[in-house]
Amino acid sequence: MPQRVLVVEDEEDIAFPLVRTLEREGYDVDWVDSGQKALDDVSSRHADVVILDLGLPDMDGLEVCRKARDTGYEGAIMIVTARAGELDRVVGLDYGADDYMAKPFGLAELQARVRALLRRTNNQSSSADSGNDGGLRIDVAARRVFSGDDEVPLTGKEFEVLNVLVANKDKVVSRTRLMADVWDENWYGSTKTLDVTIGRLRQKLESVGVQEKVVAVRGVGFRLEGSPSDG
Repeated sequence: MPQRVLVVEDEEDIAFPLVRTLEREGYDVDWVDSGQKALDDVSSRHADVVILDLGLPDMDGLEVCRKARDTGYEGAIMIVTARAGELDRVVGLDYGADDYMAKPFGLAELQARVRALLRRTNNQSSSADSGNDGGLRIDVAARRVFSGDDEVPLTGKEFEVLNVLVANKDKVVSRTRLMADVWDENWYGSTKTLDVTIGRLRQKLESVGVQEKVVAVRGVGFRLEGSPSDG
């Protein structure tokens, strides 16, 4: 069964290319042009990803995002907007969004980000099932991580790195892929940023007794090694 994407955008000249592009990728795509229609949709049907414009005619997209999370929507939400400021990005993530793209954007970048969101959220159910044995548990929708009943306080990038590693548990994830999925495919900064993030992530997981270990594979990348009870 194809994964379903809901496009929430009131401008037809933006919505139609998005819908066509995503349908060519094999997704089941629906389009609505208001915030209330979006809320009605996610409350009655499952959507794996919601692509949400902020400038809707009936309500602000941030309010749509917040209400969707409050009513239990657990899929991925990607905000697209002409508001490119850092403050808007931070507020969007605080309201429960998983990603944020500023207009104008390329369709190839949109496709890559949708794929990355689906990789992250597809891990949610299997991760939640291991939450009662003292193991690692990720609540993707709330962007929170737990070791048993204890929450592990992570930054946004630490959370995203861990989420990719958990989705590929016991497999090596290359440095290149981590940089592309967590930062940006066009990131030109030092990859030492990844090493610093991994170092902090290790310390935080170890400090609360998480059994899973982030292991460096020299010259390749990193692997999350799980405890036997998670197998």
